[in-house]
Amino acid sequence: MVIQRIRVFFNSIKGKIFTLFLVAFLVACGLTALNVWTLSAVRERLLLGERYEDLVNSILEARRYEKNLLIYGGAESLREGLLHLDQAAEVMTELAPDMVQVAGSVGYSSFQTVLTAYRQGFLSIEGGGELKEEGLRAMGKRLVDMSEELIRTKRDRIHKSIFKVSLLPFAYLGVFLVLMAILIKIIARSLLKPLGMIGRITAQVAKGDFRPVDSGGGHIVEVSGLLEALNRMAQELRANQDDLLQARKMAALGTLAAGVAHEINNPINNILISAESMLETQAELMDEDGLDAARDIMAQAERAGDIVRNLLDFSRMEKAKFSPLDPEAVVKSSLALLKNQMLVAGVTLNVDVPPGLGKVAGDLRHLQQVFLNLLLNAAQVTPAGGVIEVMGREAGRFVRLLVRDTGKGIDPENLPHIFEPFFTTKEVGKGTGLGLAVAYSIVKRHGGRIEVESAPGQGATFSVLLPKVDGQPAPSAEEEEEGHDL
Repeated sequence: MVIQRIRVFFNSIKGKIFTLFLVAFLVACGLTALNVWTLSAVRERLLLGERYEDLVNSILEARRYEKNLLIYGGAESLREGLLHLDQAAEVMTELAPDMVQVAGSVGYSSFQTVLTAYRQGFLSIEGGGELKEEGLRAMGKRLVDMSEELIRTKRDRIHKSIFKVSLLPFAYLGVFLVLMAILIKIIARSLLKPLGMIGRITAQVAKGDFRPVDSGGGHIVEVSGLLEALNRMAQELRANQDDLLQARKMAALGTLAAGVAHEINNPINNILISAESMLETQAELMDEDGLDAARDIMAQAERAGDIVRNLLDFSRMEKAKFSPLDPEAVVKSSLALLKNQMLVAGVTLNVDVPPGLGKVAGDLRHLQQVFLNLLLNAAQVTPAGGVIEVMGREAGRFVRLLVRDTGKGIDPENLPHIFEPFFTTKEVGKGTGLGLAVAYSIVKRHGGRIEVESAPGQGATFSVLLPKVDGQPAPSAEEEEEGHDL
């Protein structure tokens, strides 16, 4: 579990940036330590160089007293010369490890041999002749040459160390450029490229194409989560597109239906009143065919009046105040209104709506109308001896109420259109095509949704999902509509 979290962290953009800055910090610490060490080495070599200068100065002082000893003689010159040679020997002993590195062990031994021989020459110079004097001068000159060569070599090494130190700023610059290149690559690959893909997804969605986009994988955690969320959003929009189109169509048709219904309601009422008056006042003057015609006029006028009332119900946006309702009470009150129709149809009604389901916010009369439409449709398509089931279940923050019949089912090509106004598969004169459209409109105004599942020969199942109140005050119809508008 811990390893998985660490892996997820380092696969995120903050993990990559943290890693990059950690590497930069460690490299900076390493270069700083190298710089400190190099400066310390240069300082040490400069101090050693000063000691080499002391060595040369001691030898040069000894040669000065060598000259005085050879020209003037005297114990004072001998003593001072030996003193400076002893100082040179002391410095040489102190510099022995470094001299071995600078001149090698052979060069160090040779220098030590010449210095010892030169000192012995000082001690024996009083009893010597010309040959001894020339030999002393030669050894002194060789000793000076060897010491000066040591100084030149030491200075070259110091210059090389200083040159290396001078390269460190360029090393810092190189490391900085490499880290910046890596950071730019991370930003381009982990942010800019996914942002371009996100732009393409949103443009695709804006054009109405809700197909999920293959992100290609390999993205950082944040971008992968965002791309997955966008793809889920596109899928949800695609799933809800039909509902959105249906809602727009229903709104437009509702406005049209309201105007048409009001315009034709008065003529229908006049026709019905005229037919009734004709039967009341002129019945004795009419033959049987006339009476049948008058009755037929009344029947068709009443049918037209029912259609008008359905249109008005479909288009009406009543300002009723919603209240918390028990789903069991809604279903039972709806069934009580259809008890006789179910008996006449000869179908068996099974009800399984347990008490205790979450309350829903709604208008009782409107919800009764929804279930009346669904149950009447189920009774009409279910043959005698068939079964209609009404069930209630909890579905998250919704209550799901199902109406299932054992009729002939709905053809697949008709399923996308069953909630459209005036669409019906019933015979002429047996349906207006407004029942399911009205039910759809009412459920939408309650903040829910209505779904259908069906296959030819296997009946149909209508699911009404209504949001729970969850102990909160039920919203009014106006508040519900405002929430939908938002």
